[in-house]
Amino acid sequence: MTEEIEQVAQRYARFTALGAAVIAAVWHLGYDLTVTVTGWPDFRWPWLAVAAWGVHSAIFAVALLSLSRTSRGPARIRELALATLAVDVAVIVSLLPGELLSVSDWGWGSVGWIAVMLVWGRPRWKTELIVFLAANAGIMLAAMILTGTLDRVSISKYLVVIAGGATMQLGYTWGCHMLRTRAEDAVTLARRLAADDAWRESAQRIHTDRLRRYAAIRDVAEDLLQQLADGADPGDPRVREDCTAGALRLRRLITEREDVPDELVSALRERIEAAERRKVMVTAPPFGGYLPGLPDGVREDLLRAPIRALDGARSRARVTVSAMSTMVSVAVVADNDDLPVSATPVHEPSGVVVTYQRLGGEVWVNSIWQGP
Repeated sequence: MTEEIEQVAQRYARFTALGAAVIAAVWHLGYDLTVTVTGWPDFRWPWLAVAAWGVHSAIFAVALLSLSRTSRGPARIRELALATLAVDVAVIVSLLPGELLSVSDWGWGSVGWIAVMLVWGRPRWKTELIVFLAANAGIMLAAMILTGTLDRVSISKYLVVIAGGATMQLGYTWGCHMLRTRAEDAVTLARRLAADDAWRESAQRIHTDRLRRYAAIRDVAEDLLQQLADGADPGDPRVREDCTAGALRLRRLITEREDVPDELVSALRERIEAAERRKVMVTAPPFGGYLPGLPDGVREDLLRAPIRALDGARSRARVTVSAMSTMVSVAVVADNDDLPVSATPVHEPSGVVVTYQRLGGEVWVNSIWQGP
């Protein structure tokens, strides 16, 4: 469910960004190119207008490439923004003096959509877009002052175009930003709900594990007490051996904890309990604390050799687990005569290193993984 919502949020980000690109492309091709061609006589230097159109297209291509890859504007936009404003100036300069604010003066109404693409998805998009639009308006106002185009009709046209363009460009950008924000909020909420579900499942597993341990503790104590109540001699070596094994198991069951269930710990406990059912005395200090996340294949390689040593133990074994932020070690010492050992460390494909050592009737197996 969380992945589906994240995909929806990614689609919101991608297609709203591409929507801005579509508006800019349709405006540039449908209007800017058309009035440049049809208004050729209105230009004093028409080829300058064509060059400005080409630069505008190049900046559009750069912004479009960034939006299609990352759903964000280019990382460095200052140079691109200045080049876009230069397009506005070039169009103004290319016109005949009397054609300022005419249909052929396409630059000042078009460059705002390029700015929308440039600032898309940036943290300070609102400030950057407002500054750009203000600079664009200032350039046109300066041109009007320099050419003396300050009659009521020209001023009205100027205000309408500036206000209308800024409203559309800021409105579209703000509206899409709100859509993306709501989609991201939905993703955050979904992740929280998934974390809550995982926590409840973990709590249920911990509770079930506690009940299992309590039942095992009761069974061990009941079995030992029943033997003694039935008249078993405490001095009998077999009875003493059973009591020792029972005491070890009781101590392990009482002290072990698992605040966060871990598959490695659970697998080890299953094999320890299987060994205890075979009357093997297993010493296992608590290892239910923090264990780092393990890549695929590492857990299996860590457990394979130690579990073989534990499964083949005749009467006694000791199991330890050590862990740090980027290291996990599993070691078993057991009276196992049948386990094949290697004189040199064994390097598994997952990065786990297994070391064997045999001394007398006992074998020591240590598998260790160290992360990057």
